[in-house]
Amino acid sequence: MADNSGFPECEVGDLITSLGDSTVLSLTAENDITKGSPVYLTDDLKVSPSNGTDNAIGIALQTVSAGEQCPVCIRGVVKVTAGGAITRGAAVCSAANGKVAELSDQPVDEGGTDTYTIYYARKLGIALCSANADGDLILILVGK
Repeated sequence: MADNSGFPECEVGDLITSLGDSTVLSLTAENDITKGSPVYLTDDLKVSPSNGTDNAIGIALQTVSAGEQCPVCIRGVVKVTAGGAITRGAAVCSAANGKVAELSDQPVDEGGTDTYTIYYARKLGIALCSANADGDLILILVGK
């Protein structure tokens, strides 16, 4: 695991931009959430950890238990864990195990008809640093 973020003093899930340059929402956790994990809306104003197949809305800035309020960065620069190689400047989406992955248009087989996932709905942000392998630490600009 390499820290490619340029901010070795910061932890995964730390907000790098100032609060004035970021947007953070306080949402209710429906499940336990780990700091630095992508989260998605499970109900009105409620979030859960993303499993990589949903439309994540942001990154959890704090570890919380179910029922607690969770600060979620929906716009700003956050340190995250990569789920594989990511090219700087590429769009990223949520991945399994609290990580992010490079987003690509992939056809989805829906009963013999190839359709494409809605790119803008899956997009979590833009990679500001490259990741070479699973577990590398990078910065992303979160923004739908």
